Amino acid sequence: MPHVWTPLCDRLNIKYPIFGFAHDVSTVAAISRAGGFGVYGATRRFPEEITAELRQIRELVGDLPFGVDLVLPPGMPEHNSRAEIEAEIPQPHKDFVQGLISKYQVPEASGPGMRTRFIRSREIEAAQLRAVLDSDVDLFACGIGAPPDAVAEARAGGKTTLALIGSPHHVARSVRAGVDFLVAQGYDAGAHTGPIGTYSLVPQIVDAAGDVPVLAAGGVATGRHIAAALAMGAQGVWLGTAWLLSEEHQGHMHPVNTRKLLAAGSGDTVITRSESGKTFRQVRTAWSQEWAAEEAPEPLKMPYQDVLVGDLLGAIEEHDIEPLIHSGAGQSVGYFNEVKPVAQIMQQLVDEATRVLGQQTGYVK
Repeated sequence: MPHVWTPLCDRLNIKYPIFGFAHDVSTVAAISRAGGFGVYGATRRFPEEITAELRQIRELVGDLPFGVDLVLPPGMPEHNSRAEIEAEIPQPHKDFVQGLISKYQVPEASGPGMRTRFIRSREIEAAQLRAVLDSDVDLFACGIGAPPDAVAEARAGGKTTLALIGSPHHVARSVRAGVDFLVAQGYDAGAHTGPIGTYSLVPQIVDAAGDVPVLAAGGVATGRHIAAALAMGAQGVWLGTAWLLSEEHQGHMHPVNTRKLLAAGSGDTVITRSESGKTFRQVRTAWSQEWAAEEAPEPLKMPYQDVLVGDLLGAIEEHDIEPLIHSGAGQSVGYFNEVKPVAQIMQQLVDEATRVLGQQTGYVK
């Protein structure tokens, strides 16, 4: 049967030029098994967890390729020291967070939150990188930052490398770092995203990248979006939000988040720095609204904001504080209104893209 294809499929030994990012082992494996390229988000995992979880994915996918993504922002502190970071957090910020705890009657967390299990630091990054580089993962993705030394070692070890970027200004630096290809991530995207819309961004990145292949990300939700991405010069697409409502991902998702994502439209997401200190698109909830209020302090830079709110974010989900429970999500969330298996989501994307691309004749005389 004919299906959507680009040269990246043969280069990477995948059936479809569709990359799927998720923080869940079973979801990543299902994406690769469905013909795409699953990428595991491991930024908030300890090195030993990364090693174990990459092994789990390998057991699930066999010889099929999959990748892992790390966020490696410049300017992080040297050491994994929570005390050093806490000592520099302004008291008004601490008071504001305590006010949220009181207003929403949030009980204390039983342990550190996802963002306070360790401090985003060069010490942790080096150990995470070592775990990735010593693994048999096929692709190393740099979500923020692309250290040339790490890229070079990954490539020397036979791994494909890529960098996610949100501006044409980032192309030259990423290409100099030596990555094999780029992901042009537009404003529509969930989680960490930049200010330029996908339609404006992708052709500029493609033109600036030269021979380096580009994937389109941000707002990709249907086969029509895939066809449009290819028309703009991309050789594939990168999706994250699409898999949040997969059956496989539900074990990783708070039920309240599932309900909020199912109900959300494209206009129900907001970009905030209250999550990590970096711009982060998520579903609009009381959490984002409280931080957008006039009396709220400006969020701190990463990793200070991580430490400020990390335990509270963990407590919110642990104790089911419904108004504050939230999830990262892109504007494509408006296209997903039921929970489906990864394989079904993938097949619908492929079928529509194939049909739309096959219909694109007759527009030129």
